Amino acid sequence: MSNLVFISPFFIVADLQASVNFYVHKLGFEVQYIGPEEESYFAMVGRGPVSLMLKSSGQPLPNHTRYDWARRDAFISVTDPDALSEEFSASGVTFNEPLGVDTDNLRGFSVVDPNGYVLFFGKPDK
Repeated sequence: MSNLVFISPFFIVADLQASVNFYVHKLGFEVQYIGPEEESYFAMVGRGPVSLMLKSSGQPLPNHTRYDWARRDAFISVTDPDALSEEFSASGVTFNEPLGVDTDNLRGFSVVDPNGYVLFFGKPDK
């Protein structure tokens, strides 16, 4: 059996450049790819083993817009949610859920990207 290495969620975005700017300048991601060169509509951004694919091809449809119970679009496991929360605060990130322990016993926080996708950064609480 082969081990899985990582997953890259695919988000439809309204404005590719605004989305890339958010992930790069607010969340510390790097551009791994953007193209095609003539008229860019696709990008991959990443930070360490975490990456996201972004495609400008219509209106975004975050989970919470379809189902009331689906409050998040991605869970990003982190070793130190407290330190990451401080880093994001220093970058001017607005938090959707402040740092704390949620009802799923996860310690972390969430942010909303420019398209309404909710990203939760956290880990299981002890």
